[in-house]
Amino acid sequence: MKKAGILNRSLAGALAELGHGDGVLVCDAGMPIPAVGPRVVDLAFRAGIPSFADVLEGLLAELVIEGATAAHEVREANPAAAALLEECLPGLDLVPHDELKALSAGARLVVRTGEARPYANVLLRCGVSF
Repeated sequence: MKKAGILNRSLAGALAELGHGDGVLVCDAGMPIPAVGPRVVDLAFRAGIPSFADVLEGLLAELVIEGATAAHEVREANPAAAALLEECLPGLDLVPHDELKALSAGARLVVRTGEARPYANVLLRCGVSF
């Protein structure tokens, strides 16, 4: 048994399959998930559990990220999520929410959280460690 890091076997396995340039959408419970395309790991249990912040923190501890995109609406609708994203992801790109939804169709992995506050979504682009 692993003693640290992400313990969820589906999520840990999906992360191990990612490569340079792959997209990972970390989303709230209400974000539309493309019907075809990305692998989905649904962590949502109850409203707010697990939180977007907890899941994002865990993913950032395990992944090399070279870029990230979120909806510009997050700044007004969810200042706490906006602050978290800007703190954790320097150089964060902001686009209209409809554009983020369109971009999410190209993600390799979607990680759905139980977050119940709006616009708590980010598309991460995987980098390399060398």
